[in-house]
Amino acid sequence: VLLLGDLVLYYQALQRGQNNLKATLTSVSGLYEDNLFLANLYEFLDLKPTVVEPEHPKVLPLTLQQGIVFNNVSFQYTDSARQALKNINLSIKPGETIALVGENGSGKTTLIKLLCRLYDPTSGNITIDGVDLKLFKIADLRRQTSVIFQDYAKYHFSAEENIRLGNIEIELKDPNIFTAAMRSGAHDVIAKLPHGYDTILGKLFDTGEELSIGQWQKVALARAFLRDSQVIVLDEPTSAMDPKAEYEIFKKFRELIKDQAAVLITHRLSTVKMADRIYVMDGGQIVESGTHDELIKLQKSYAHLFETQAQNYR
Repeated sequence: VLLLGDLVLYYQALQRGQNNLKATLTSVSGLYEDNLFLANLYEFLDLKPTVVEPEHPKVLPLTLQQGIVFNNVSFQYTDSARQALKNINLSIKPGETIALVGENGSGKTTLIKLLCRLYDPTSGNITIDGVDLKLFKIADLRRQTSVIFQDYAKYHFSAEENIRLGNIEIELKDPNIFTAAMRSGAHDVIAKLPHGYDTILGKLFDTGEELSIGQWQKVALARAFLRDSQVIVLDEPTSAMDPKAEYEIFKKFRELIKDQAAVLITHRLSTVKMADRIYVMDGGQIVESGTHDELIKLQKSYAHLFETQAQNYR
């Protein structure tokens, strides 16, 4: 005969057994999830770099003599069956400004990534003063290249620290930081902030001040101007700026880049007229090249793009 106490005992034992089983299954499930994350981590740690340092690196010239040359460069991303670049041939002479124009997906940014050696060409080569890019130390190469990509980073640091990230070898309060801010137009923005250059940017912290997209872009541009490099690459550098700010920058563009070789990528064709040479890209290939006037006379892709944009201002 089951007594009441026996029923209570069995009930509690069953309940505890259920709880223990539930806890065990939850732990097993957690272990499985953790294993997935660890598998991703180990897979990441096992990755081998595709861009490797040279065994016997060459000394990167401190002053460009011949410039940069792309020789029949082609490139294909490992996870794609399509060639991103096909037989690219172009040159960038010391102090020269070239512009890359074309529709989205034409290969402009990929070309710049090869120049910065974020990737190596699938075929062909890129040379600096006749020496293959692969023969220079990666750090030396990138130290001589200033880049602002269209998806630039927004750092939730002070305005001064944001700009200093363009060249971490200098100290805070270095006069070059403020000079770079003036060159990009960021100084006028920062001067109006509550604590000037000591103001935290962004709203990650309670005391931070948020900037507009165009103002963030001026700060990013200051980072590019800060580095004392031989090559400066500007990928849509004024896409978020108002027309007045854009005009002020390009009006004195030659002065801003000093004697640097410059690569300008933009969809606003009115800003590339001052380039020494314009390369028109389509489907990963260069389909036209020349000055603004020469390309307009050809009445091909560039002329059509320029005329299409110009109609909006008539």
